[in-house]
Amino acid sequence: RRPVPLRLAQTTYSLASLCVTMTMNSTQLNKLTRRAVREARVPRRAATHRRAPRTRALFGGNGGNVLDNLLKGDPAGKTKKEYEERVAAVGKLEPAIKALDDDALRAKTDELKARVAAGTSLDDVLVEAFAVAREASVRVLGLRPFDVQLMGGMILHEGQIAEMRTGEGKTLVAILPSYLNALAGKGVHVVTVNDYLARRDCEWVGQVLRYLGLSVGLIQSGNTNEQRRMAYASDVTYVTNSELGFDYLRDNLCTDSDDLVLRKEGNFFCVIDEVDSILVDEARTPLIISGEAEKPSSSYVKANKLAEALSRDVHYTVDEKQKSVLITDEGYEAAEEVLGVSDLYDPRTQWASYLLNALKAKELQERDVQYIVKGNEVVIVDEFTGRTMEGRRWSDGLHQAVEAKEGVEIQKESVTLASVSYQSFFLGYPRISGMTGTAATEMTEFENIYGLPVRVVPTNRDNSREDFPDVVFKTEKGKWNAVRTEVTRMHKKGRPVLIGTTSVEQSEFLGDLLDEVGVPYQLLNAKPENVQRESEIVGQAGRAGQVTIATNMAGRGTDIILGGNAEVAARLKLRDRLIPKLNEMQGNSGGAATSGG
Repeated sequence: RRPVPLRLAQTTYSLASLCVTMTMNSTQLNKLTRRAVREARVPRRAATHRRAPRTRALFGGNGGNVLDNLLKGDPAGKTKKEYEERVAAVGKLEPAIKALDDDALRAKTDELKARVAAGTSLDDVLVEAFAVAREASVRVLGLRPFDVQLMGGMILHEGQIAEMRTGEGKTLVAILPSYLNALAGKGVHVVTVNDYLARRDCEWVGQVLRYLGLSVGLIQSGNTNEQRRMAYASDVTYVTNSELGFDYLRDNLCTDSDDLVLRKEGNFFCVIDEVDSILVDEARTPLIISGEAEKPSSSYVKANKLAEALSRDVHYTVDEKQKSVLITDEGYEAAEEVLGVSDLYDPRTQWASYLLNALKAKELQERDVQYIVKGNEVVIVDEFTGRTMEGRRWSDGLHQAVEAKEGVEIQKESVTLASVSYQSFFLGYPRISGMTGTAATEMTEFENIYGLPVRVVPTNRDNSREDFPDVVFKTEKGKWNAVRTEVTRMHKKGRPVLIGTTSVEQSEFLGDLLDEVGVPYQLLNAKPENVQRESEIVGQAGRAGQVTIATNMAGRGTDIILGGNAEVAARLKLRDRLIPKLNEMQGNSGGAATSGG
């Protein structure tokens, strides 16, 4: 074993000792400091006998967290200290607010609106508004927001990002700043990552806002323009990031102001759920509105056949990181010879464009990873959520190239009419805020790009979960075999197991491995037959011995209850019992009608 360098050993010993002295008195601390100084004077030969594990203990495991908190301070503790005074002020109002009857509590909304309209700032009515919203939540949902949830609401109101651990109740937190900012009458947008969460939040916590006399709107993918206009005119609107972005683009293409769906005075305040997913992971993802162009060319089919005949690293090279393909000199010569042209870049034929897209479809667009084939159509799979993106198409002929590769009907080409990225769109809001369970790792991006500080909210109770270190394998085969072994072991113990995969292909591959050892499982991925059962699969993932394989489409805002979800189980049991009887009754009534003429 290599000896530990002297200076590193000295630093390790001194800093490790410093971590221990937090509970020592001043006399003990002085003795330990003098001892560390004497140790620093030990000759190099003596230092080589110090053991390396001390270094590892310092920079890894719990010791690393202690040292990090010691040097930087506990961020959750700082948050608690900063907001505890205002949280206590909300608590002092609680008895008086609780004494109000329902009508008097609702009247508080009109009273606060009048004060804000008269010039009182939202900050000045924050304490009273939060107290009203807390009491309304108790009466409507039976849930009293904890003090740490009040802190989260204050952070969001101030236009910051609140990092709250999974299960700390971010959905309930969002109603606090939403209610407060809706008092200004300029509209509040609560943005989620999919239609299911937008609808769930609107129907569930939206009850609190309706109880207090505010109007609540919901935007879903199938809404008409009139429905959208009414929803955006509401005090609080629940909407997905994609629907909000596309409504903005469509409004910018309107030639008549009467066709606009967003508020004409512009956006005011926005709360973004899973803010890291939207503002970082998908920040540069362009939202594009396109129009139909000319009919698809037969050149896509010819280019696909040619691409299949060409060899990688001989006729072309692939940069998977940049998602690009380059044709080599040998590739140009072979392609020109097969196509019978003198120049692939001839603007009259544009064979280079067709061939490059065909090669990208072959090498970079993988079935059941980037897309699935549904009926006679190629449907894109969102790489961040794992969900299918109905109606979305790749631009510049790439989608047509994939359709040619899969042998389905090639749709018309399209031209871009309007485009915006999420980053550019959300920077247009006067004030935005967000919440997520994982914001600290992207703290630099949030502050540099969006000017959004990240605040860590303490948990309501101490975290008792044990997080194990990552395990790395040399080969893919070794990794999946280890997963199968571990899942089999846990299943025999009766423990529920949730396995996350990154693609449809991986999820089905793992399912095949579990079939070999006879372990039953539920599969949730972007395949249509599985998506339809999403709530059922996730709802029962916590049952004893249940094994669930899911792509990252599952988990955003979904609660997995240990023992299973009783409501979902009851619904399934009723369906199993009643549907056969209904079918039987329909069959009997149909036969009677037939016999009766």
